[in-house]
Amino acid sequence: MADETKTDDTTEAIGLHNLKPAPGSRKTRKRVGRGEGSGLGKTAGRGQKGYGSRSGAKDRARFEGGQMPIHMRMRKLRGPHMKKSMPFEMFRTATQGVNVQDLEARFDKGADVTLEALKAAGLAKKSDVPVKILAKGELTKPLTVHAHKFSASAKEAIEAAGGTVVVVE
Repeated sequence: MADETKTDDTTEAIGLHNLKPAPGSRKTRKRVGRGEGSGLGKTAGRGQKGYGSRSGAKDRARFEGGQMPIHMRMRKLRGPHMKKSMPFEMFRTATQGVNVQDLEARFDKGADVTLEALKAAGLAKKSDVPVKILAKGELTKPLTVHAHKFSASAKEAIEAAGGTVVVVE
């Protein structure tokens, strides 16, 4: 025989004919408009008058009870090209800027400025964000600078000081 269960000293086989949901897991449907004794007669839970009591009244999913809806409360600057546009910013690229004057102050003549060296010097702290060298300030020492991007004037400044530029992929 299959799996059996004991109830009051009688054994009954469990099968499709005696499966029941767990007690309290199923509720009966609310039957509105079926007389006053049901508790949901007359107005059927719709209240007395007003738009919601009429047939065909639409209760929209995003209706906020008459308060100003979220799409009207939010600012209307659209598109990924504006700094203060919608908070989605899918196309914005992020880089960490490091100025040439910071390289001048923190590195010695002939130093190899790698991404690790920049992090150790406290210039490019985020390892997952690309580093871009910018041209603010002056550079007088020859340095070998490794970075993901360089501004055109920063590249000129490094090469003018006798250094080399290495683009990291």
